[in-house]
Amino acid sequence: MSSPSAGKKRMDTDVVKLIESKHEVTILGGLNEFIVKFFGPSGTPYEGGVWKVRVDLPDKYPFKSPSIGFMNKIFHPNIDEASGTVCLDVINQAWTALYDLSNIFESFLPQLLAYPNPTDPLNGDAAALYLHQPEEFKARVADYVRKYATEEAFRNENCSESSESDMSDLSEDECQDMEL
Repeated sequence: MSSPSAGKKRMDTDVVKLIESKHEVTILGGLNEFIVKFFGPSGTPYEGGVWKVRVDLPDKYPFKSPSIGFMNKIFHPNIDEASGTVCLDVINQAWTALYDLSNIFESFLPQLLAYPNPTDPLNGDAAALYLHQPEEFKARVADYVRKYATEEAFRNENCSESSESDMSDLSEDECQDMEL
């Protein structure tokens, strides 16, 4: 039986490991809430896309799976377009303490984007296109990448968030020059 402090130590270790890897991580409320900058895998229609994926770690992590969701829009059969919720068995049902956060971003999500499962969709339109009109599916993915998953889209989103904040004095020109 593991103690709560052992689970907390594992959580901290996994988050630090992710931060020290090639992934850009933005901590939100503590090491149990953060955003990971995720790049579309090469050789897929998602190549060139950049997404913010929110991760919430439950108190019982690593014995209970993390909650993950795409924050910017993505067109995919197994990702809900409105909420960003991901339907992935290895996270939702088959998670074990043998997995860690790196598995999600280096294996599970890239494989999901490369090999969608249209028979268990969260986005029925994406699943139907994937199955029956693959070229149209790829075109729609490319359109979403252009509109919602580029560095420019990130900057524009950051600027709109910043301009809504009382703490920001950024001008529109400064927003145009702002880097992630």
